[in-house]
Amino acid sequence: MSTFKELGLSQEILATLTANGFEKPTPIQTQAIPLVLQGRDLIGLAQTGTGKTAAFGLPMIEKLQADGKRPDPRNIRALILAPTRELVNQIATNLKLFVKKTPIKVGVVVGGVSINKQTEQLARGVDILVATPGRLLDLISRKAVTLTQGRYLVLDEADQMLDLGFIHDLRKIAKLVPKNRQTLLFSATMPKLIAELAGEYLTDPVKVEVTRPGKAADKVEQYVHFVPGKDLKTTILKQTLTANPDGLSLVFSRTKHGAEKLMKHLDQVGFKAASIHGNKSQGQRERALKAFRDGEIRVLVATDVAARGIDIPGVTHVYNYDLPEVADAYVHRIGRTARNGRDGIAIAFCAPDEIRLLRDIEKLMGIEIAVASGEVPADQARPSKGRGGRGNAQSRGNGAGQRQGGPRRDRPQRQSAAGGFAGDELLRDDRSQQHERRDHRAPGQDGRPEGNRNHEAKKHHGRPGPKRDGRRGNEGQPSNRNEGARGMRRAENRAPRG
Repeated sequence: MSTFKELGLSQEILATLTANGFEKPTPIQTQAIPLVLQGRDLIGLAQTGTGKTAAFGLPMIEKLQADGKRPDPRNIRALILAPTRELVNQIATNLKLFVKKTPIKVGVVVGGVSINKQTEQLARGVDILVATPGRLLDLISRKAVTLTQGRYLVLDEADQMLDLGFIHDLRKIAKLVPKNRQTLLFSATMPKLIAELAGEYLTDPVKVEVTRPGKAADKVEQYVHFVPGKDLKTTILKQTLTANPDGLSLVFSRTKHGAEKLMKHLDQVGFKAASIHGNKSQGQRERALKAFRDGEIRVLVATDVAARGIDIPGVTHVYNYDLPEVADAYVHRIGRTARNGRDGIAIAFCAPDEIRLLRDIEKLMGIEIAVASGEVPADQARPSKGRGGRGNAQSRGNGAGQRQGGPRRDRPQRQSAAGGFAGDELLRDDRSQQHERRDHRAPGQDGRPEGNRNHEAKKHHGRPGPKRDGRRGNEGQPSNRNEGARGMRRAENRAPRG
């Protein structure tokens, strides 16, 4: 099927899609929409940026329209759960576009904002409620909302909800939605716990898979810089950002402190940058995302709170300043570029204590990421094979992903053998002039290298351990006792103790 009309959608929805520039359905939409219209429970496996919101949203809106009922006060007709505020807001924005010129009301419930305003919103009843699990349970406990009229339950990015410790919340909520519902589960990966959850709450589900789990978008070109320490990560990052002044770059840091520190340094040295992480208020996050989307800032530094909640088609580069502890998170991070058929570049930095994390990523994706510069220690070298450049394909030529017709200026380039890649030169300088590290420090820093001082390789070997300083992780929904107190600590504060 090559058009939305062939999928069985009504003329009213087709007109809305046409008016908003939706021309052809994506593979996940082509497969999922007819099944949802038939009333089937569904497991949808697809990478980020493939149009999953429309895959479940369009047929659900179609069926709610046909039903013609209205929700009672403090009740809902359809519930969509997602792990982060950013993703909830993104889903709601798309759905509100689809329900224009219809009486269907879309509500949003997330932590970090006034619960009283959300209570007022729910008092009138909403047709589709998009929510994070913790704040929803808070409102249920206050009797501000009930789910007894729910006929549709959607779990979006279910694997991340499990990663963030929401499994018990999901089970509580699922029991509050009537059993005679239609349940849709969407995820980029299919770990064992997701299969168990599906078996527990879905009835005879159809499985739709448009890409194998762990596969990146085909048009993402991936590269890695092997570096001896954190300070050189910052140096190469700045060099690459300077070489791509027109790019829209998303930089991922492992910790909130590291993200804020890196953003401030980049801003200080002349890059238009902002940050989003768990210590930012909802208003600060939204303003940073808007400025990034509008091109007012060119660099957004984020923790994994943004890995699945940013839908900005113009992102050209994703930088893994710190490799994630969980390999799946890498797939979601780089899924922020090459969206909707565009090209994208993903550049990772790998310090000696992150090599095991890199190997986990390559194992999950079934590729070897092309080396842009540096050398891996001999005792941790991988077997010599073709290197993956774009998506899961094998890299061509010398591993720099050159195209016919000449190199692109927005990707890492290898120069002649005499000159070498710029990162290699920096590495040589680093080895020969370690006593001159002050050249790489941020202005105003004390005598330590740039980057997160808690990540010194000489003190930590292998995987960095979790930070245990007694603070509550609050990456998903600050000021929300259910979400702030759970798996966010694992997802956010993973830095080793300094």
